[in-house]
Amino acid sequence: MTIEEMNARKRELGYNYEQIAQMSGVPLSTVRKVLGGATRSPRFATLQALEKVLGPEMAETGYYSSHEGTFTGVSEARAAYAVKKQGEYTLDDYLALPEERRVELIDGVFYDMSSPMGHHQIIAGEIYAALLAYIRSKKGKCIPFIAPMDVQLDCDNKTIVQPDVLILCDRSKYTSPRIVGAPDFVVEILSKSTRSKDMFIKLNKYRSAKVRECWIVDPDKKTVMTFLFEAQDEYAIYSFRDKVPVGIYGGDCVIDFAQIDDYISPLM
Repeated sequence: MTIEEMNARKRELGYNYEQIAQMSGVPLSTVRKVLGGATRSPRFATLQALEKVLGPEMAETGYYSSHEGTFTGVSEARAAYAVKKQGEYTLDDYLALPEERRVELIDGVFYDMSSPMGHHQIIAGEIYAALLAYIRSKKGKCIPFIAPMDVQLDCDNKTIVQPDVLILCDRSKYTSPRIVGAPDFVVEILSKSTRSKDMFIKLNKYRSAKVRECWIVDPDKKTVMTFLFEAQDEYAIYSFRDKVPVGIYGGDCVIDFAQIDDYISPLM
């Protein structure tokens, strides 16, 4: 493929440079230089890696795997549903996948979900436990959930996500076996395989879907980024030594990350 053909394919698939870098294994700066035309003579190996992502045969016969950085074949699922192009998959295709296959569907694109690390699960569990204790102490109507819980975020058939932790206050949105509509509060805990998707694609989806508040927890950097979308995208960043206030509760509920950090540090 020529650079012009790759850029045309990039536009067709709706990918950004960050996605292409993660999928191909090519550094982000190199992707920008090659596809932006700044590098006149790219290395052959670089072009091969980019073509594996942007080549039509890959995009039409697989779905994106953030864990492996490539497209994953769907041969085992062919009997369940017809293979489509990225961006064309629906809730029916999601439900037709084998139960052991963990994916998210975002705007018709499949994203593979790798198994989380142990400390990832502990952080999610501690946050969930603290939220549950607070809500029960206040006899609140909201319900906290911990992954896996399918969320049909846009109330359409093109997006199904699984936040690590969430709070749902409008119980009418819970229709077994999934939540239909935006939760009030979501937490995403980053891993190497999901960092780009969680920080860019999912964060923007949560904002546009009218999620009231979103946290991005980074165990590697030991930071918590909070986005209070209902307060004109109010943003703050905390360390793992802070008590982080839950904005939808006006700061009355706090999560003590120092306790969580002390608990998980020996495991990391």
